[in-house]
Amino acid sequence: MDKRVLVELTTEIVSAHASVNEMSREDLLDEIQAVFQKLNVLVGAEGEATAGVSAEVKPAIPLNAAFGAAQVFCMECGKGFTTLKKHIAVSHNLTPKDYRKRFNIPTKTPLVAKNYSEAKKKIAQKLGLAEKLAAGRKKRGK
Repeated sequence: MDKRVLVELTTEIVSAHASVNEMSREDLLDEIQAVFQKLNVLVGAEGEATAGVSAEVKPAIPLNAAFGAAQVFCMECGKGFTTLKKHIAVSHNLTPKDYRKRFNIPTKTPLVAKNYSEAKKKIAQKLGLAEKLAAGRKKRGK
C-alpha cells in the first residue's frame, strides 16, 4: 500500500479519536506514530524495514543513566517514571521484552525505580504477604 494512503488513514483514525478525547500535543504525536506503525504492520509493508529501524534506534538516555533510585527514564522518549511497563505499552506499543531487546537491557534489570520497589517491598513485609503466600501454597498442596 502506498505510504500516502497510510498517512491519510492515520490522519482519519487519529482525528476521529482526538475529536472525542482531550489529548495533549505529546499524546497526539505518540498516537499518530503508534497508529501509523500499526497500519504499516497490518499492511505488511514494514517487514524488512522494522529490522533496520530497530537496529538503528538511538536511546534518548544512556543505559547507565536511565535507571535511577527515584525515577526510571524511558530510553525511547526520555521521560521519567516510577514504572515503565504501562508507558512503553501505551506510548510506544512495546512489550517489556521488546523494549529490553531494542535497547539491550539485561533481563534482570527491573523496569521500576529502586525507591518504588523498596516501598512496595516494605508494604508487603508489613502486611505479611510472604507468610500468607507460603501458607496458601501449603494449604493448596495438601
